[in-house]
Amino acid sequence: MYKLTTAFVLTAFATASFAEDTKKPWDVEVDIGAISTSGNTDTASLQFKVDAKQNLEKWENQYIFNSLFKQDSVKQDDNSSRKEKTAEKYFGSAKFAYLLGVEESYLFGFGSYTEDKFGAYRSYTTVALGYGNWLYYSPTFNWFIEAGPGYFEGEKVNQSSDPLVPDSISEESGAILRAATALEWKISANATFKQLISVESGSDNTRTQTETSLATSISERMKMKVGLTVANDTDVAPGKEKTDTTTFINLVYSF
Repeated sequence: MYKLTTAFVLTAFATASFAEDTKKPWDVEVDIGAISTSGNTDTASLQFKVDAKQNLEKWENQYIFNSLFKQDSVKQDDNSSRKEKTAEKYFGSAKFAYLLGVEESYLFGFGSYTEDKFGAYRSYTTVALGYGNWLYYSPTFNWFIEAGPGYFEGEKVNQSSDPLVPDSISEESGAILRAATALEWKISANATFKQLISVESGSDNTRTQTETSLATSISERMKMKVGLTVANDTDVAPGKEKTDTTTFINLVYSF
């Protein structure tokens, strides 16, 4: 393995077209990020994401897959070091939006699945139906909000205080109210700001996820992107953190 202390990310990002008379059939983002360090700190991580938007005459659909893997050098009781996985997470979602009227509002169906081997919930599945509306729509500023009822199933991790005893899993399920909003602002021809927020609230848990990013163009198909993601669960077992954050700086490739 090459000895280095560097971080690099290759991302493909297709900016959504806001022109009313022309729409590409597909807008696709493919993110691949990797960090590798050696020396006093020995870590490796990999992030992969696909965000595909399908534009039809009366439908706007979105499919997302995201994965995160991290490996760290962990010191053992005998002062030796061994590489161990410290993060392994997979997320997938699909949203189908049927446009109403003059495309300012829509009905949607949404489903998502999360598997997190080190998170507060081992798995988390949600489905929801509802209504959405574009609060503002222009070539430079785009903002929508949507909400509706749904259902969730989760496997919550109950962390064991004894390292020799494995963690236990408790199953949760019930009705939720899901709300989401997304804002995209083209600050200039070369810079785009995005803010995404979703909240899934039920009697057992409320899950909030946000992503904030700023992308600047390097060339026609290449951008630099910096951002922060935050995920929060209100109901977690003792020993588990309620909030997970990820900060990233990426190279962006568009196609």
